[in-house]
Amino acid sequence: MKKIQILGTGCAKCEKLAENAKQAADALGLEYEMEKVTDINQIMAFGVMTTPGLAVDGRVLLIGKVASPADIEKLLS
Repeated sequence: MKKIQILGTGCAKCEKLAENAKQAADALGLEYEMEKVTDINQIMAFGVMTTPGLAVDGRVLLIGKVASPADIEKLLS
């Protein structure tokens, strides 16, 4: 099971990235758990200074942009 984390304070871009990540994971048929990390100290612990960010299994894959579901599918597979 993959752990998908959305790193952001809850802004519109963060919400869109979460929605796109869910679409991508569902399209791939992945078993996953999605977590929204909103605490700024936890976000900075990932090394992310520009939100939103996307981490999978603790590894940051995306910083500072909202990727399309298709782009996220490539990152997840």
